[in-house]
Amino acid sequence: MDDTTLEAMRTVLRGPVIGPKDLDYAQSCTVYNGMIDRRPAAIAQCTDVADVMAAVDFVRDHGLELAVRGGGHSGPGLCLVDDGVTIDLAPIRWTHIDPGTRTAMVGGGSQLGDLDHAGHAFGLATPSGIQSTTGVGGLTLGGGHGHLTRKYGLTIDSLLSADVVLADGSLVTASESEHPDLFWALRGGGGNFGIVTSFRFRMHPVSTVGVAITVWPIERTREVLGWYRDFLPQATDDLNGFFALLSVPPGPPFPEELHGRKMCGVVWCWTGDPDRLEEVLRPVSDAGTPAFHFTAPMPYPALQSMFDDLLPSGLQWYWRGAFFDRITDEAMDVHLHYGENLPTALSTMHLYPVDGAASRVGRDDTAWSHRDATWSGVIAGIDPDPANAAALKQWCTAYEEALRPYSMGGSYVNFLGEDEGQDRVRATYGDHFDRLAEIKQTYDPHNLFHATQNIRPAEPAGR
Repeated sequence: MDDTTLEAMRTVLRGPVIGPKDLDYAQSCTVYNGMIDRRPAAIAQCTDVADVMAAVDFVRDHGLELAVRGGGHSGPGLCLVDDGVTIDLAPIRWTHIDPGTRTAMVGGGSQLGDLDHAGHAFGLATPSGIQSTTGVGGLTLGGGHGHLTRKYGLTIDSLLSADVVLADGSLVTASESEHPDLFWALRGGGGNFGIVTSFRFRMHPVSTVGVAITVWPIERTREVLGWYRDFLPQATDDLNGFFALLSVPPGPPFPEELHGRKMCGVVWCWTGDPDRLEEVLRPVSDAGTPAFHFTAPMPYPALQSMFDDLLPSGLQWYWRGAFFDRITDEAMDVHLHYGENLPTALSTMHLYPVDGAASRVGRDDTAWSHRDATWSGVIAGIDPDPANAAALKQWCTAYEEALRPYSMGGSYVNFLGEDEGQDRVRATYGDHFDRLAEIKQTYDPHNLFHATQNIRPAEPAGR
């Protein structure tokens, strides 16, 4: 983009258009993953829907590359594109709660913490991720799972409608009654179909939750996983718990003698009667005496932000994901091996439960294609030092490939790396892929929105 084109773009937007010569350019190029280093020709900070529409028209008409940034948490950095334009939704950051209808309207640049905070004032929440700085947009379009998934389903299961700027620059509302094919695709199909400028969610009664953290020495991984795989799927939907391999962080609530030790454990969230938390978790001792077991009532937004300080923006990240309908004995051996060899203090593996309420939604009701999964796993290599980037990637890749024979194929789209290839994208959507490609052909036939885990448009009929 030359200076003349950059200036022309500035004339059509109300919000700032930041170019490489501007003082705030370097800061504007930063995203959550410090491993990402891309240099757009311009960052268009859109103040409203009209700005997004104008930016899409400008980028399309000038034949420029396009990326979209909501919360900036995209692991592979798909929200930035070298020498193209990033449409930045950060200024469209607002939340409105209607306690009477138990619904929320959320701007496309909002973060989970915005929704959690606004809903908590009314004792309401929408199921989402586990970190408050994650963008609402990217998480939702990929499906969205977290602490409330077993109780209330995926984030997309609470999505009622979305306002979307399409590739032709028009604005439509997608819902069960308007553009239902687009609405189906948005619920799990990623950012392939347009730019969502606002979401409308159903909310659920959630206020104070019971929180527990239980950890055991890493060498007990097989025994703990064997117990966990049998216990949690049989538990009431009020209990959610994700399994983790980790090095104990140096701070509360963990005692100093555990700091830095490699452990396996579970982070629990209980939405039932607060007085029953200890009773419900009494079986944890069946996995062997824990090295540490912490319980406390906690406001839901506090649980959602528990890991924010541990994992601030700017760390080096590389991750891979996989779905599992069971945890085999062979998979437990893999987890033990790679857990004993965590490459850095922040590197981890999580198994997020996606059963319960999420499993009772029809398999073909949304683009999310793994309603028969029990866990969505993520392997994350994390460290502040760029010198460790290669080691993070090697450990993460080897771990995921070792688990692949015991997985269901494919991955949660938000855990896919950019370098995993089109075959992995297709495997992620399974037999929904062809339908998604047809919808892509309808709404984005020239693949303007391809800085994604891309679903290419289907060939038009007759070609």
